[in-house]
Amino acid sequence: MFTWKKYVYEVYREKSFSRAAQNLYISQPSLSARIKKIEDQIGFPLFDRSTSPLQLTEVGQVYIKAAEEIFQIEQRVENYINNLTTLKTGTLCLGASNLFAAYVLPPLITSFKQEFPDVQIQVTEGNTAQLEAMLSSNSLDLVIDNYRYDNTLYSRELYCSENILLAVPNHFPVNQTLSSYRLSYENIKNKSYLDTSISAVPLASFSDIPFIMLAHGNDTRVRGDRLCREAGFHPNIILELNQQSTAYMAASTQLGATFISDILVGQLPSFENLSYYKLEGEAARRQVFFYYKNHKYKARAMEEFLRIMHMTI
Repeated sequence: MFTWKKYVYEVYREKSFSRAAQNLYISQPSLSARIKKIEDQIGFPLFDRSTSPLQLTEVGQVYIKAAEEIFQIEQRVENYINNLTTLKTGTLCLGASNLFAAYVLPPLITSFKQEFPDVQIQVTEGNTAQLEAMLSSNSLDLVIDNYRYDNTLYSRELYCSENILLAVPNHFPVNQTLSSYRLSYENIKNKSYLDTSISAVPLASFSDIPFIMLAHGNDTRVRGDRLCREAGFHPNIILELNQQSTAYMAASTQLGATFISDILVGQLPSFENLSYYKLEGEAARRQVFFYYKNHKYKARAMEEFLRIMHMTI
């Protein structure tokens, strides 16, 4: 009924079949045939052909009003799609743990907003299980995580490599015997400690000191337990916490040693009362990815955010 509404509307606007046909670049007989087909479908004439200039019938008036409303809806949809294409509107939902939400996402979001200020950014913090569930249910567009998600369900793009260090309060005597292994804050900040010329500390040397560990299920806890096991001891755990940043702060009070990401150390001011050590082993290295659901429509906002992410690496 409304497939050829533009033809009806042009006749209404010009009040003439001949002038409307000229404007539409079709012949007058073709235009008349199309209008007649619409009228036959409706069962009533749209124009009173006995008047000059051409006038709408009562049904024609209802048709034109409906056509104008459809034109407006089409224009709104077209404008919205154009705005999405040019990122003048839209929402991007990101998920991250406390570490990445606090220290990795903010500069990326700032760069993104400088280019696309009208796109709304929503950030959800959670643990891996919570974030993966939200990504699976399409509540999140992208998740940054250092845990390996199922590649049959999720695609990923590498953000960076991350290394786990050991932070030890200076007052423990063991630091004196291992002074040659200590890393400077600058070593960690600029990643120069990753050079093969810098040796990893023998972790077994810390078997007698207290440890602050993350709660069971956290990937850093799993890796910390594995590193200690491979070094031949079970850590003396005096405190379990949920966030790396909290464990790091607790270690800075001289309470105990903790396993800590070099990303976190590099983002915060140096704690002068802590000694930092490089660790050996596969468990001390992991990669950080941005994940998104396989076969999910990859909106332009997602593509542009990932583009900006790659540019900042």
